[in-house]
Amino acid sequence: MRTELCDRFGIEYPIFAFTPSEHVAAAVSRAGGLGVLGCVRFNEADELDGVLDWMDENTDGKPYGVDVVMPMKMPTEGKAVDLKAMIPQDHITFVERTLQQLGVPPLPEGEGRDGVLGWLHSVARSHVDIALSGKHRPVLIANALGSPPKDVIDQAHAAGVQVAALAGAAKHALSHVANGVDIIIAQGYEAGGHTGEIASMVLTPEIVDAVGPDVAVLGAGGIGRGRQVAASLALGAQGVWTGSVWLTTKEYENLNTNAGMTEAFLRASSSDTVRTRVYTGKPARLLKTKWTEAWDAEDAPTPLPMPLQNLLVSDAHSRMNSAGNPDVISMPVGQIVGSMNTVRPVAEVMADLIAEYEETVKRLSSL
Repeated sequence: MRTELCDRFGIEYPIFAFTPSEHVAAAVSRAGGLGVLGCVRFNEADELDGVLDWMDENTDGKPYGVDVVMPMKMPTEGKAVDLKAMIPQDHITFVERTLQQLGVPPLPEGEGRDGVLGWLHSVARSHVDIALSGKHRPVLIANALGSPPKDVIDQAHAAGVQVAALAGAAKHALSHVANGVDIIIAQGYEAGGHTGEIASMVLTPEIVDAVGPDVAVLGAGGIGRGRQVAASLALGAQGVWTGSVWLTTKEYENLNTNAGMTEAFLRASSSDTVRTRVYTGKPARLLKTKWTEAWDAEDAPTPLPMPLQNLLVSDAHSRMNSAGNPDVISMPVGQIVGSMNTVRPVAEVMADLIAEYEETVKRLSSL
């Protein structure tokens, strides 16, 4: 499974794992892949700084990356509270009424946090500054919303850090390359979170052909088995970008203490997801639940643009996920959820990915 990216990053396998859990990211890196820590959950720079300290100490000296959410068109100043006046009262009323109808209780006294700050451009910049401060040792910065601003790309390159960006169409990939992005993540329709409208089988070779042989492409979307890794490499990718498959790992329990969410993943089929704007304001694939169904009702308002939608539903997400009802949660996950049927350690998932990949290549070589 060795490709040029293995030599570039000093990893054994070109398996990149996006996860909001530092425990999962570290375990993937220790197992020979590249764990990429999602930073959007960190509202304060000091909090991310402490977690990256932990990553430095718990990856056995192996490399890791970070993932930020940096919408290029959002202002760099301002806090979430300054945006509240822009949210229509009808939307606020709808959210509260829906939570009541679904039987979602308020958070316990003293719990809860402002979950929208990490989506703001200004906070994402603080994440970049912490990661590139010289104190930590990431080898990759990925932006979930396309190309970072040019000065951020230059900042990363000056620190010797590669930059990756997600693309849902060949034209987006070409734009990223023109902006100086090093690695294109070709994220297909099947993926969890923000995703475009083209399936991986079509998207990956289109982007590979568009950017040419000198730009590395990671296949993403619907990858959670070794056969799918082999398929992505066959389509021209130099590695894979995975995410959903790590949500039911043992290490993820350090972040997700919600047994209801785990139950919802374990019982879901590949058809139990929906692509919608209700999570952030941009199209994202989520687990299909009573919450997403409520937003499809005739009396539901149209989701607001990012980051207003984040601010509108942030408290609702905290309440639903704290309640532990598998029928009423809000969580991005891809169509690979149908294969996530057991809770297993990261090392076991990695071993299975590699073994099935090798079996697949051997079988194809015999044809």
